[in-house]
Amino acid sequence: MTVSALKDKYIHPLTDFGFKKLFGSERLFEAAEIANFSPGERDAYEDSLKYYRDLKNVVDTSREEGVQEGMEKGIEQSRIEIARKMKQEGEPIEKIMAYTNLSREEIVKL
Repeated sequence: MTVSALKDKYIHPLTDFGFKKLFGSERLFEAAEIANFSPGERDAYEDSLKYYRDLKNVVDTSREEGVQEGMEKGIEQSRIEIARKMKQEGEPIEKIMAYTNLSREEIVKL
């Protein structure tokens, strides 16, 4: 009996909610298929999983680093804009330095 025939016979999508929720019927049948792989097929499958996980980790890490870098640039731009407005309002440089954590040189350049 094929896996799809087993799936049709033993798991009914309208009535087996608990089974699906607890065991994940798709994953259960996927595991059964994998268990029937030959050693070569299993090795190829494991290699492809490793490759997929490595790529996913690279993408996820790159995305996180990009978001972090964007946030840092945004914060820096905000600090510069606040310092620029404070300078236009005639606030003392020491006060601008205290509020923005910018150096005297950075504020003078604005």
